Amino acid sequence: MKKHLLITGGAGFIGANFISHLLESNKYKITNIDSLSYASNYENIRHFENSPGYRFIKCDISNVEDLKNVFDLEYDALINFAAESHVDRSIKDATPFIKTNIIGTFNLLQAVLAGKVKKLIQISTDEVYGSLHPTDLPFTENTPLAPNNPYSASKASADLLVRSYFKTHKLPLIITRCSNNYGPLQNTEKFIPKIITNAMNNIDIPLYGDGLNIRDWIYVKDHCRAIQLVLEKGIPGEIYNIGGSEEKTNWEVILMILKKLGKDKKLIQRVKDRKGHDRKYAMDSTKIATELGWKPIFSFSEGIQKTIEWYKQKEHE
Repeated sequence: MKKHLLITGGAGFIGANFISHLLESNKYKITNIDSLSYASNYENIRHFENSPGYRFIKCDISNVEDLKNVFDLEYDALINFAAESHVDRSIKDATPFIKTNIIGTFNLLQAVLAGKVKKLIQISTDEVYGSLHPTDLPFTENTPLAPNNPYSASKASADLLVRSYFKTHKLPLIITRCSNNYGPLQNTEKFIPKIITNAMNNIDIPLYGDGLNIRDWIYVKDHCRAIQLVLEKGIPGEIYNIGGSEEKTNWEVILMILKKLGKDKKLIQRVKDRKGHDRKYAMDSTKIATELGWKPIFSFSEGIQKTIEWYKQKEHE
């Protein structure tokens, strides 16, 4: 019998890619819930409508009344992608981040505690670790949490709630923390889609500060493979870092995309640096590699080419 998964935030970028990945395997039944806020898009999931064993329920995880409609059955696992995730928006107004990322996660933990879900996987971010100096070694699972903006602080808070429910109630909970994702379906306000779409339309590309902030990039389909491994083989109470081992400065990323699109770097326009802008993120994925046998398949160059091709196709639809 197929296991039934509850996926929150499944109309968002990573969630929709993950559902697509799972439906290809034909191993699971899926209930997808999403509030369909600005960060998600029903068009990302419309083509799942006729898939056997799939259903969608519009639901805000921070609303307990909404959630009552979702728990009409017991789920084998819950994968929590639902989150407000744009740093700039969190700096302007942190309220939605507290509501979704903290209160929403608390509500889901309560459902696990009530026996409505057998296992929960919390999808988190490398940003909870704070910032590295350019010469520092990558984050490990034992790196202390030191978030530097309201978004990452809300995700760190959620992670600590998950940890506390594991320690206190002995619930089957797992946390994954991933480096910067890119790929099809990502909202165009995010860094790489903005570069691609602006460049295609000859619109100026904003570059914060000196452009030397470093990020570790992972193609979204590699992240989805890692999450499935954690779902199937991960150990309760553990944290798994997931990184692409592709550290690039923002300047390097922009130049690579402009070159692939045949565009001039005159499009790059320096803007005032972001408040609390972390200098470097990098992930050590040794644990998930050695314990679960995962490693990324796509190089950054390959992933960027696939991403550019997807946005080009979308532009012509």
